[in-house]
Amino acid sequence: MMILSPLAETEKKETSINKIGKIEKITLFNNTKPNADIILEEIPKNLKGNIKILRSTKPAGAPATDKKIQEAAQSDLCILALGDCGSCTTWLILDALRLEKTETPTITICSDKFSKFAKELATAHGAPKLRIVEIKHPIAGLEKQKVIKKTKQTIKDIKKHIR
Repeated sequence: MMILSPLAETEKKETSINKIGKIEKITLFNNTKPNADIILEEIPKNLKGNIKILRSTKPAGAPATDKKIQEAAQSDLCILALGDCGSCTTWLILDALRLEKTETPTITICSDKFSKFAKELATAHGAPKLRIVEIKHPIAGLEKQKVIKKTKQTIKDIKKHIR
């Protein structure tokens, strides 16, 4: 009698996370979640130097198109926002991984309520060191000034990665 195991052999492929070097061009990738635009508007206002800013958008609950990924990959860094629910966080992380595979460093902004999930997802895809920064939940439905206030700490965390 032969006993078969229902478990398949798996191989976990590691995804290399690219170092952030000299930054001359940043793509701000907006997944069109409420107030993600405000968060992304504040980032370049708080960075030093003559950095060219490119902007891109994508639907929250879907992957970025190959064309959008290729465009974002022309930058020295891509900052993606906003992961504040399950599906949008999933797609932001998967898009960040696609960008990392093009040798484009990324920083993904997720709410503190979804950052643990984001980190677990990145780890499951072989990228435990994917850069994920938090913003205090909730973001949707807030007045602009409240979003800006919450963004200040997130910007400090972003700056720690780009020194």
